[in-house]
Amino acid sequence: MTNDTPSDPPIRERMPAAERRELILGHASAVFGRRGYSGTTTEQIAQAAGISQPYVVRMFGTKEKLFVEVMERALGKLIVAFREIIRLRDSGEIASNELGARLGQAYVDLIEDRGILMSLMQGFIQGHDDVIGRRARAGFLEIYRLLRDEAGIPADDVRGFLADGMLINTLLAIGMPDNFEGDEAATELMTLSFGAKLDAVLCVASEQSTRPV
Repeated sequence: MTNDTPSDPPIRERMPAAERRELILGHASAVFGRRGYSGTTTEQIAQAAGISQPYVVRMFGTKEKLFVEVMERALGKLIVAFREIIRLRDSGEIASNELGARLGQAYVDLIEDRGILMSLMQGFIQGHDDVIGRRARAGFLEIYRLLRDEAGIPADDVRGFLADGMLINTLLAIGMPDNFEGDEAATELMTLSFGAKLDAVLCVASEQSTRPV
């Protein structure tokens, strides 16, 4: 086994391949989310995961391929979260008129794994890349169709929901929760965006700001 970074759990040789892959993707998601696509190297991801850089390359190939898998992981977690809310609506466990609010809550809840939303944002920013851009566009439309067709939300309301989601991503991308320092306008905007989850968002931001980049 290797243990290059004591603060992170090492990847053990006997760990099942699927678990090894998920562990690396989780670290990659966090590093891409903090540094952006262009500012991230496979060496940085390897260091975060406590493994060698050649191991990352052997498993995923290029940085571009690794990032696409990070995006796939993020999209998958988002879709699972949304489908669970839709299932609760369909089973009668939540009222139909609560659907939009509960979907929004599920989206905000994902901030606890900030790499998920920020890696998606990085994918949207890399829209000019042939491979990443193609997957980002397909993923965005996949979410749109899920909300429109499976959730049964009118198309214009879906547009509004996605616009709110992009605002949340933008606030995270510019570091607003980390740096607003009591500014009245920033507090108002973040309260409107995050609602009752604002305190939790600020707590997560505070924890993540102390982690090494």
